[in-house]
Amino acid sequence: MTLLGNTKSSEEHRVRDAVARRAAGRSLEGPFYTDREFFDLDLAAIFTRQWLFVAVDAELPEPGDYTTVEIGPYSVIVLRDDEQNLRAFHNVCRHRGARILNAGNGSTGNLVCGYHKWTYGTDGTLLHAPSQPGDFDRSCSGLKTVHVRSVGGLVFVCLAEKPPADFEEVAARIEPYLLPHELGRAKVAARTDLVEDGNWKLVMENNRECYHCDGHPELLRTFFPTYGYTEENVPLRLRPAHERYLRADAELRETYEKLDLPYALIEELDNRATGFRIQRDALDLAGESFTPDGKAACRRLLGDLPTPRLGHLALHLQPNSWFHVLGDHAITFSVLPLAPDRTLLRTTWLVHQDATEGVDYDPDTLLKVWTATNEQDASLVARAQQGVSSPAYEPGPYAATEYQVEAFCAWYIARLREELRR
Repeated sequence: MTLLGNTKSSEEHRVRDAVARRAAGRSLEGPFYTDREFFDLDLAAIFTRQWLFVAVDAELPEPGDYTTVEIGPYSVIVLRDDEQNLRAFHNVCRHRGARILNAGNGSTGNLVCGYHKWTYGTDGTLLHAPSQPGDFDRSCSGLKTVHVRSVGGLVFVCLAEKPPADFEEVAARIEPYLLPHELGRAKVAARTDLVEDGNWKLVMENNRECYHCDGHPELLRTFFPTYGYTEENVPLRLRPAHERYLRADAELRETYEKLDLPYALIEELDNRATGFRIQRDALDLAGESFTPDGKAACRRLLGDLPTPRLGHLALHLQPNSWFHVLGDHAITFSVLPLAPDRTLLRTTWLVHQDATEGVDYDPDTLLKVWTATNEQDASLVARAQQGVSSPAYEPGPYAATEYQVEAFCAWYIARLREELRR
């Protein structure tokens, strides 16, 4: 366990004991959400070893376009190079370590360090280093690279020297679901950053269940509240919604097959290094989008899709992202830890590249449901953080509908155990 030091300590024993005694089917112990040593272990075991969703191709459409992302103590530059390839580099000058780019996103020709003007090309090579001796070898001082790749228009980075080997397989399985929407040729309609007062795991766990969805009135206009239930355990009060779901689902399956759109559920959340879940699923009312009446929020559909009534493509990837891709737009969510009790949620809305604001879509309508839902979730996460911080807290049992929370925690604990064995 690298971040906790090489010598045994009471803190390390405490962490190891907590990981070892984690009980399946129950929430994690409080220190997993509150204590610095657990947070540091999360950075070492999860955020410096796994593939992380950080951006979309639509943020980097032209050579020189870039975005920066903070991953714990690391700052990473993701950019489009002069040959239109994706690149990622540590945001650290090879001279004396100054940060090169401070802006969150933008466009640049070369990368110029503002301290001593060391200049790098968009491929990371060192082009200019003022006042160095004549025998200085610039080829040894290029920017340090970070693994990066795009999957169906979604951009992932990995800080590890050797990323998880199964990511290529996962990418090959999810990309056919994404490609018909042509997210790589979409444009960013909006992006918001919300800092939640809770541990990153609470943010992810909250997203993985709908046990609390009564707190999302805007979302429940179209999102069926039976998410996570089976035919056998749908409560009586939700039976009418379940019957509507079954009818909408049967109709959509015919549409998917006619359009040759993959839709089957693939769920491998806790039995692989890159856990994921993907499925096309029905929406209520008009069934087209996340709007009060379920009708499309953007007239111009993504890709060449012939109808907006496609429900939503739901994708979840361990450890830090989820996505809703519809016929008319897409929403991406990226979770990045800031502190044991603070987490950044970045939400990005994508529309067709030729869609015109105010003509094809109204931004308020496009953003309304998930802006409200994010704010409601942030309030719930903050309440959970307050609760798990109390000495009175002890792990409680998951309901059957919270099986994806259990899958996330099981996946998470497996990664910690791998790190502790290193």
